[in-house]
Amino acid sequence: MVKVSDSPVLLTVDKLEKRFGGRRRLGDILGGKSASVLHALKGVSLHVKKGEIVGVVGESGCGKSTLGKCIIGLQRPSGGTVTWSGGRPVEQLSRFERSTRMQMVFQDPYSSLNPRFPIGGMLKEALATHRTTAARIDLNAEVDRLLGIVGLPLSLKQKYPYALSGGQRQRVSIARALAVKPELIIADEPVSALDASVQAQIINLFEEIRRQLQVAFVFVAHDLNVVKRVSDRVLVMYLGEIVEEGTKEDIFSTPRHPYTRALLSAIPIADPSVRLPSTILEGELPDPHDTMAGCAFSSRCPYVKEPCRQSHPGLTGVSDTHRARCIRLAEI
Repeated sequence: MVKVSDSPVLLTVDKLEKRFGGRRRLGDILGGKSASVLHALKGVSLHVKKGEIVGVVGESGCGKSTLGKCIIGLQRPSGGTVTWSGGRPVEQLSRFERSTRMQMVFQDPYSSLNPRFPIGGMLKEALATHRTTAARIDLNAEVDRLLGIVGLPLSLKQKYPYALSGGQRQRVSIARALAVKPELIIADEPVSALDASVQAQIINLFEEIRRQLQVAFVFVAHDLNVVKRVSDRVLVMYLGEIVEEGTKEDIFSTPRHPYTRALLSAIPIADPSVRLPSTILEGELPDPHDTMAGCAFSSRCPYVKEPCRQSHPGLTGVSDTHRARCIRLAEI
């Protein structure tokens, strides 16, 4: 892994909020209720250093993808700030400058590629649109270079997305993102639609891109094995907020939050002779439309006590690199 502890901070997210709704639905009107609001992000803060891979994990609906889209500008935050290196708010960057600094790789490579463009034409368009020096460079040579970076043969330039495998399409998506030489890539579940062998190839590709080009990644995923392989630091999200954060070693070797422990206990082990105890979460997942007074995980936590339901915990330092959101950290 590349040492990034001394690298400068590239991106800072501070107390990011995202709410959906606010209008009364038919059911609200008939029931005499006020408009419901879904709290997708609740004061999320993080930073990403140059050349660093930050993994974001959690079950479906926890706000992982919404966080990535708010960072890159596909969704407008309801509160909080996203600032680029030097303290410049991302919203003050021009659309051109933002797209050349940050790019996104989506979960489904087929739907994110234009089916009417051949692969070579698609990459040429990205180069011509975003490069101010496009008139002075050899676009064909640049397309060949990009395909070489992502490990695709030049024979694919004339083919269309439907003729490629899922792994090849995802490599094309990565090549298109790299065309503008970004400093940060938001990878939103980039390998979840691929089989295991192709997943490993794409993960190796991300690591090679980081090593060669010093590109930073926010790597959104629900597969903990993938996150463990690729990340320097890991953020664990639950119902729109970070419940634990730390280095890869902190999270996978000494998890402190009960939710993180439950996630890790669910990781399948390839050896059928190994039987490890797993944590079964009982109780109901809270409605994300509701505003809870206490800990959001209290309805499912095996260690819950009455104070957990009454007081919302902040992120408490376990070490210089490790924090968790639990009022019973010292006990459990």
